[in-house]
Amino acid sequence: RRRVYESGDKGDSWTEALGTLSRVWGNKREGPEKGVGSGFVTATVGDDHKRRVMLVTLPVYSNEKGNKKGKLHLWLTDNTHIVDIGPVSREGEDDVTASSLLYKSGGGENKELIALYEKDRSGEDTSSRSLWSVLLTAQLERVNEVVATWKKVDESVSKLCHTSSAAESTSTGTACTSVVTDGLVGFLSGNFSESTWRDEYLGVNATVKSGVGAAGTTDGVKFTRRGAGAEWPVGRQGRNQLYHFANYNFTLVATVSIDKEATEGGTTIPVMGVRLEGQEKLMELSYDSEKKWQVLCDGVPNSGKLSSTLGPTQHVVILLRNGSQGSAYVDGQRVGDAPCELKVTDSNEISHFYIGGDGSGAGSQEEVHVTVSNVLLYNRPLTFSGGNADLEKDVASPAEAASHTVAGGQKTTAGESATAQQLPPSPSQGSVGRAASSNSHAVGGATGDGGTVRGSGLLPSLLLLLGLWGFAAL
Repeated sequence: RRRVYESGDKGDSWTEALGTLSRVWGNKREGPEKGVGSGFVTATVGDDHKRRVMLVTLPVYSNEKGNKKGKLHLWLTDNTHIVDIGPVSREGEDDVTASSLLYKSGGGENKELIALYEKDRSGEDTSSRSLWSVLLTAQLERVNEVVATWKKVDESVSKLCHTSSAAESTSTGTACTSVVTDGLVGFLSGNFSESTWRDEYLGVNATVKSGVGAAGTTDGVKFTRRGAGAEWPVGRQGRNQLYHFANYNFTLVATVSIDKEATEGGTTIPVMGVRLEGQEKLMELSYDSEKKWQVLCDGVPNSGKLSSTLGPTQHVVILLRNGSQGSAYVDGQRVGDAPCELKVTDSNEISHFYIGGDGSGAGSQEEVHVTVSNVLLYNRPLTFSGGNADLEKDVASPAEAASHTVAGGQKTTAGESATAQQLPPSPSQGSVGRAASSNSHAVGGATGDGGTVRGSGLLPSLLLLLGLWGFAAL
């Protein structure tokens, strides 16, 4: 997978941005074959011209067996959200082998985005390659539309005061400020039709199991039968995984109302959880027939339950820190006697989140009424207050705890010996773009695909896409 590195010390050392963009995009194929060089530029867009974003050209490959051609797509990111803007190369064109972007930021409406890319007909004969350019007027308009949507959704989420009353960021601020949107990647609310629960940020949609009792509400979905539920994909997205950060740090928050609990003896309602690629349950928050909340760690119940009253709306949370420690909360109270000790590995990563049910027991006619509203997915663990929750420690940045550093030609994983150590983050900087103060030139090398990355004024940190030998200039 393509890796993204950032530097806060003028390029002397590079830290893998595991909590944001790293490992999101897949390579052309497995093995040592040469991949596709990609380009990126940064731009300030939006009606107020204040949103700093990065535009990236990367190929999207067909799932058809034997079809190795990649269609070049334009991707948009602000270092938190990622959206596929759409294709740049035309349908049926030859395989794209390299690309670059040029952005003209003139005054007023005088802005242009141009893609330059190389096509290869034979795959071997370099004489068959040709260079093409295309003016991306429609794509640039779409970029502005997406950024406007992000701003609108940020404003809507900031009005959800109950979220910040249960979850408080370490950053200064009060309820209903921008703090509640720091690190907020996905938001599921009232945009539900057929079997698709759409992400308000236009990122990754959740899929609701069809034909098993689910109906939309003004701000969520009501599940009425055992076997129902929604899946929000992580690894299950396939080659490009926009939520890959969840393997290291995440917080999943939802508003839940249980109007009818499980009636069969000893059964529980799986309200929210996480599955690994092998279908094992990594973590689950459930509600049982005794009207108590319970958390499962690696499929095993954690000792200690939390009593609850049927009916009233409650705010439930599951989170993961450093890929190894999980916790669950109901209205700010931690469920279980201690955090879960978990293990997410490269060979067994997260497949998806499940919400409102885990999809099991589809043949059962038992009714269980669970309404899930306003589901928020963060790329960092939040800190919770109240009861025993004050024992939790906060991890300010998703990329800090699980990081890989490149320095002096060496690469190390945190916890291993190395000649160069990762610089500690500044506590005054936010969770998005921690290395914002870098104003230098840097040269970075990496193993993998050949190609070049280039751009001006990278967003707040200096980024290098692994799989590309390149020069990143601010």
